[in-house]
Amino acid sequence: MVFYSHDSQGLGHFRRNRALAHALNQRLPVLTGRQVTGLLINGVPEAGADSLPQGFDVVTLPAIGKDAGGYGPKRLDVAMQTVTSVRRDIVRATLTTFRPDLFIVDRHALGVNGELETGLRALRAAHPGARIVLGLRDVLDSPQVVVAEWARVQPGLVRELYDEIWVYGDPRVHDLRRTEEIPVQLHGLVRYQGFLAHGRAELPSGLDPEIPYLITTAGGGSDGFRLCVAAARATVPAGHRHVIITGPQMSDADHRAIELQAGPSTMVVRSIPDAAGPIRRAAASISMAGYNTVTETLATDVPALLVPRETPRREQLIRVESLAARGAVDLLREGDLTPEALTHWWAGAVRRRTQRGHLHLGGLREVARSAARLVRTAQQARRAEATAPATPAATAPAAVKPTDASPTQELPVAI
Repeated sequence: MVFYSHDSQGLGHFRRNRALAHALNQRLPVLTGRQVTGLLINGVPEAGADSLPQGFDVVTLPAIGKDAGGYGPKRLDVAMQTVTSVRRDIVRATLTTFRPDLFIVDRHALGVNGELETGLRALRAAHPGARIVLGLRDVLDSPQVVVAEWARVQPGLVRELYDEIWVYGDPRVHDLRRTEEIPVQLHGLVRYQGFLAHGRAELPSGLDPEIPYLITTAGGGSDGFRLCVAAARATVPAGHRHVIITGPQMSDADHRAIELQAGPSTMVVRSIPDAAGPIRRAAASISMAGYNTVTETLATDVPALLVPRETPRREQLIRVESLAARGAVDLLREGDLTPEALTHWWAGAVRRRTQRGHLHLGGLREVARSAARLVRTAQQARRAEATAPATPAATAPAAVKPTDASPTQELPVAI
């Protein structure tokens, strides 16, 4: 298998694909009788292979960033066109060499500036039976923003290149079809999987605070300064400790400022390999509202106060409003964020728990079943490809570097 994420800000796309890799590595051998191997293509240098399951590795693309003017190189002093060209070639080479049975693309159907299209077409030519899936989080953005994005992608092209669209959410909470965040032409490809909550691999966090404790997390941290400062200044309930995780992408200066604001009951750490375990063991949690942090929280009964980012995207706000309407989380708007507001919420939260069993939280299990179904058809196609008559040289497609093993052998499932 191969997973792709464009990764211009934060670690959310990589973390979602990592959760899928762990789930499929564990479940697919049971469902298909075949071992799994795979690659994660991403543009986050911090996202190494150490946190991946056995048999998986990382292909790192040149990093890009995004500002009001659009995407641009994050580190290289070259034109964005050059960076896109390099990224495009890396993706194409990876797909045509590895020839995965299943290719899962996170969020952006054609990648940044169309960098995926060449690779998608090359994979279709090299391995016609490969199954290609577009994975979407539960909320994309406000409809007017998403309509403009789809206009650039062209739904007809998505139908041509993709077999299915998996939505990692619960349509009873937020339905992308009803809100017109997915064009009508693509509704037939949509398969709701549920939130990727229960069954996430719990990686060692390196964090074992004294219980009971509260936890505040800011995701990647690039835009979490205001939340962390307010939490550092808030009054911790008696008998509790407090842990603030600022995030690996917060600046050193901002991280230090938060340390200086923290009281004696509060510990400030830069980052941990995985926050799922610490969230699950906490008395209460406060965080921004990125997809992964929210779903890790939904898998618990820990009371959660979410402070969503509202610009430049409204995705987080829409997510929290939908979940709060169903009693799953509490919402605090950015404009109401103060130390006093957090102090007040903590005082009540540590005395209760939150039940979330009414939500569809088994997305990782559902994704494994969906992947097994697609992989079986891909493997059948691979065997058919191996026994098909050779293509005449005059019309043969461009040569593809062969894999180490013959496709007629019992290969691991290449995800």
